[in-house]
Order: sequence, then structure tokens, then C-alpha cells
Amino acid sequence: MLLSLGLLALALLAAYRLYLRWGTRSGPGGAARRGEAAPLPRMKRRDFSLEQLREFDGTRNPRILLAVNGKVFDVTKGSKFYGPEGPYGIFAGRDASRGLATFCLDKDALRDEYDDLSDLNAVQMESVREWEMQFKEKYDYVGRLLKPGEEPSEYTDEEDTKDHTKQE
Repeated sequence: MLLSLGLLALALLAAYRLYLRWGTRSGPGGAARRGEAAPLPRMKRRDFSLEQLREFDGTRNPRILLAVNGKVFDVTKGSKFYGPEGPYGIFAGRDASRGLATFCLDKDALRDEYDDLSDLNAVQMESVREWEMQFKEKYDYVGRLLKPGEEPSEYTDEEDTKDHTKQE
């Protein structure tokens, strides 16, 4: 009888530990219970001025966006890299083109005004295009970075859906 109670207690303890380990990983609120942020819904396509882009730096807004070669990408799922504490966090909410082209992670590589990249050499411009392709493959394309005075495009729901499945 004592042996049966001991085995029952061990079985209950094992079941409880399994529940703590695996039961909290899924289901409603599972991510929140583990201290992780729940995934954000896919962002509707829109265009951004530099000022609007800066709002998405991972501190003021949980979503993290950055621009490469005039295209804006949602890099939130790469927050370990592009978040405030990440090694590339300096690019969050900014146009990262110049920094990526010159392999420079200093604040000096970022411009506070629109950067047409016209002073980059051919090798650096090719690097920017390669980075753009990598971002297109890995992250959601959410819109364009607007030049000063340029008006944003209006996107239909159909274009938004199409562009999330096949990026430009």
C-alpha cells in the first residue's frame, strides 16, 4: 500500500513537471506565459517618410521596420538582431542602406534626411542590392521609403495580399 502511494506520488509529480514544461508552450497565452511577445499581425502595405519610419524602432512600437534601397521591411521576427539590444539595432526605424553598403555600424553611417546614395561606388551599390535581396527573402516587404515631397501610394487589399505572397 505504501509502495503504491509512493508510485502514485511519483507519477503525479512527473505529470506535473511535463505539464509545466510542455503544457505552457502552446494554447492561449502560451507565449505571454513564457515572457515572449505574441507575434504581431501582418502589417498592411503602406509607404513611409523617414519620420514615420523612425516610430518603428522597437522601443516606441513593438514592430521593427528598416529600409534598404528604398524598400521598407518588417524585421520584427529578427528582433534579436534588429531590436534595441541587438547587434544591428542601430538600423531599426531607419534607412540602413548606407550602413549595410559600407559595413559600418556607427551612427555616422546613418543620415537624418533622405539619402539618395548617389555618392556610393559601384561595389557599394551592388552590396546594397544584395542586402535588399536578402531582406526580400527573409522578411515581409511592407512598402516604400518616400523621397521628400513624394506622395504615398494607396494600396488595395488585393495588392496587399498579392505583395505578401510575392514581393516586388
